[in-house]
Amino acid sequence: MEWRNWSGLASATPREAYAPRTTDDVRTAVTAVRAAGSTVKMVGTGHSFTAIAAPEDVLLLPTALTGIVGVDREAMTVTARAGTPLHVLNDELARLGLSLHNMGDIAEQTVAGAVSTGTHGSGGRVASLSAQLRGLELVTGTGELLRASATENADVLELGRIGLGALGVLTTVTFAVEPAFLLRAHERPLGWEECLAGFEELAAAHDHVDAYWFPHTDLMQVKTNDRLAVPVEQAEPLPRWRAWLDDDFLANTLFAGLVRTGRAAPRTIAPINRFAARALSERSYIDVSHRVFTTPRRVRFREMEYAVPREAGMAALREVRRAVEASDWRIGFPVEIRVVPADDVPLSPAYGRDSVYLAVHTPARTDHLPYFTGVEQILRDHGGRPHWGKLHTLGREDLALLHPRYADFLALRDRLDPDRVFANGHLRRVLGE
Repeated sequence: MEWRNWSGLASATPREAYAPRTTDDVRTAVTAVRAAGSTVKMVGTGHSFTAIAAPEDVLLLPTALTGIVGVDREAMTVTARAGTPLHVLNDELARLGLSLHNMGDIAEQTVAGAVSTGTHGSGGRVASLSAQLRGLELVTGTGELLRASATENADVLELGRIGLGALGVLTTVTFAVEPAFLLRAHERPLGWEECLAGFEELAAAHDHVDAYWFPHTDLMQVKTNDRLAVPVEQAEPLPRWRAWLDDDFLANTLFAGLVRTGRAAPRTIAPINRFAARALSERSYIDVSHRVFTTPRRVRFREMEYAVPREAGMAALREVRRAVEASDWRIGFPVEIRVVPADDVPLSPAYGRDSVYLAVHTPARTDHLPYFTGVEQILRDHGGRPHWGKLHTLGREDLALLHPRYADFLALRDRLDPDRVFANGHLRRVLGE
C-alpha cells in the first residue's frame, strides 16, 4: 500500500502493513522487524508536513488502538491509547466532565502523533500537548514494553514527551486533565500597526491569543480566549447558521475557491486577501474549551513554523512583512502568530523560554520553497527553533546548537533503539544515523 501525508508532500510504499490490536501485537511486530534488520513506523493521520512518519519497510496502523483506558480523578489524569484521534479524546473527556488545559487548532491528529511532534496551542499555563503528559508507555527498539512516569523511568518521560517517533512505538499516553471549562472567544479585525504595537498588552490581558496577518494588506484578525469560572451548562455557542457561515462556508468552501483563483491568477491574491480579511467580521461566543480551541481545516496547505524568543516576535514578524513586500511572492494564506509560555520539554521549541510561534503557509499545490526559504532565514537569524512536524531545512548540527538537551535525547535514543528500528530518512537528517 502507498502511504501519503495530509499535505501530499511525503509518500512511501512500505513492503508490509499491519493494524495491531494489542500492545503484544506491537511488540511482536517490532521484534520481528528487528530480527529481520528492517525498520518500522507507526503512522497517525499524516498531519505532519515533513516525512517524519514515513515508513520504509513496515507500516503499523493505529486504527484499533483507540479510546480512553484509564481515569484517575484523584491524580486528575486520563490515559488514552496512542491511536486515539484528538477529536475523539475531546468528546470522551467532555462526557467525563473533563478537559485538557490547552490544545492546538486541529483535532484530527492521533494523540501519539500530536505529542511526538510538539503540537501546541497558544497561551495558558502550558501550550503544548507534550507539556501536559504525565506518563507514557512505549515499545522500544528491542521489543521491550517500557512505562514511564514521574516515579518510573522518569528520564524517559522527561526526554520522550517529544520523542519524534525515534524512541519507540507509543501505545498509551497519560495526560493531566482538569474539570471541563468554558472559554469566551472574541474574534475581531485589527489594523497591522494597532495589533503589533499592542500585542504584548493583548497577550497579558487574555488567557489565549491568536493573530493572523493577511499578506499584501494592513489587515489582521485577532482571536482572544478567556476562561470563565461558571458551569459548562452556561455555554452560549454561536447559532448554527453563524457557525456554518463563518467556519464552514467562509473559512473552508469560499476560501478554497479563493485559493484556486489565486493560484490560477496570482495578480488577484492581494485583492482576495483584502476581501477575505474583511469577510471575517467580529464575533463573540462562549463554549466548552475544545470547541473554541479547534476549527475545521479542509483546505490543504503546506506549513513552516518557528518559535522565536518572545522579545523578538514582533521584530521578526515585521521583517517577514518587509521580505514579502520586497519580493515577487504572492501569498494567499495568512501568517499565524501565537504566544506561548516556556516549558520544560527538552526538545520543545519553547524549552526554557517564552516564545512567539510564527507560521507561514502556502496552498498544497503551490511551490513553497522561495517563500519558506526566505522566511526561514529571518526566523533563524532571530534564534528560532523549528516545529518538528512542520517544514524546515535544518539538520543534526543546526538542531544540536538550538536545543540544550539534544545530546541527552540522542543518548536515550541509543539506549532505546540501538539498531535504529524506528529510523527513516527524515530522522537520519535531524538526528543522524
